[in-house]
Amino acid sequence: MDLAEIWRVMRRRWYVLLPGLLLTAVLTAGVYLLVPVEYRSQATVTLLNSKKATVAFDGNPFLSTQASLTGMADGLARNLNSDDSVADLKALGVTGQHEAKIADNAQGPFMWLSVTGTDPAAVLRSDELFTVYAEKRLQDFQKEQSVTPEAMIRMATIVPPQKPEAQTKTRIQYLVMAGALGFVLSLVATFFTEARRRRPGEHRPAAPEPAAPEPPASAPAASGPAASAPAASASAGPVVTAAAPAGSP
Repeated sequence: MDLAEIWRVMRRRWYVLLPGLLLTAVLTAGVYLLVPVEYRSQATVTLLNSKKATVAFDGNPFLSTQASLTGMADGLARNLNSDDSVADLKALGVTGQHEAKIADNAQGPFMWLSVTGTDPAAVLRSDELFTVYAEKRLQDFQKEQSVTPEAMIRMATIVPPQKPEAQTKTRIQYLVMAGALGFVLSLVATFFTEARRRRPGEHRPAAPEPAAPEPPASAPAASGPAASAPAASASAGPVVTAAAPAGSP
């Protein structure tokens, strides 16, 4: 089936295709209204060495980095994503979905603290609370191990919580899926109706029957005396010639 045939079927069964396309438009509009736009705010923090460990570097923590800080950042991120932290953050007024992770391609103990939700103002406020809570959890870890304040790992904010940005990827995916599904189902219904209502052999033109051979043409009838002579001789009976008796004068 070529494109021309598909177009003819769509025109012939428009009464099936058109309602399907209208339902597809309604479905797409419903997805657009029901799936809200999500916003995301993100902060970047880093773990710094203790004051005691930076004495040799004149108190500059950025000159004293250790591999153990990256391990601590990973452990802190896992704790911030735990169920206990989710409950604590919810009690603090954090809404939406929060996430803590090691920053991509990080060259040190850098962490991303992000919050995703549907209200931009609430997302920004929640990310600020999340950043403060992360620093508090870091201190709690060390207090539980009886670490002295001078030897505690510290946290510094490199990038504060940013203005929430719209995350439209998920919404667009749902819209494309709804539109594609409705269009495909409309086409399937159209061609199914075409197959059910088409009589066998209707889509193929009938082959022309071979022409019967013509009879040979008869010779034209002759006219004039030549033509009437055989007829006259045929109608006349046999001619009997009497033989003369022998010895007659």
